[in-house]
Amino acid sequence: MKMKINWPNTITIFRVTLAFVTFTILFNSSNSNLLIYLCFALTLIVIAGDYLDGYLARSLKQSSVFGAWLDIAADRLVEICYWVTFSYLQWVSPWVAIIFVTRGVLVDGIRSFAQSQGYTAFGEKTMMDSGVGKFLVASPASRVLYAAIKAIAFGLVILSQAHSQILLPALASVYLATIFCLVRGIPVLIEGKRFLQQQE
Repeated sequence: MKMKINWPNTITIFRVTLAFVTFTILFNSSNSNLLIYLCFALTLIVIAGDYLDGYLARSLKQSSVFGAWLDIAADRLVEICYWVTFSYLQWVSPWVAIIFVTRGVLVDGIRSFAQSQGYTAFGEKTMMDSGVGKFLVASPASRVLYAAIKAIAFGLVILSQAHSQILLPALASVYLATIFCLVRGIPVLIEGKRFLQQQE
């Protein structure tokens, strides 16, 4: 019996692998403009893969609980590793990486408690209860805007190493992404307390 390929999960794994290839090149770029451009192009593919796997999951009807978990885990892994890489290379403040890692660990921890009680991070069964929380955390508009800001930040930070004149816009996008990270994370911490209390 021929095994059916799960294209969304395959693309998710591919983009994570490609992201690590990008990090490896960045660590060894030695300010080579050619390698900087290559990493910028690879980053665009990694970002595009994030949208493509979701699109294929819906259009091919290959959505699954595992696929949803894999997608979220891949997003978090790629995001954090970009910030850690930029911090290691001294392109952004270490505090940026620390904030994203801390927020990711706390938010994902609370979401795991919510999931055990039948709730999801997004969608119809979202764990968010208030209107503000649903808009900031679970709404498609907020999620797309947040992803776009991070994508712009990743691209500009990399390109700024070859073009110093865009360093200011690059840093502005980094701090905007960091603020948005906190704005979207705080409601989860506040509203997620009820799931923690139910575990006591």
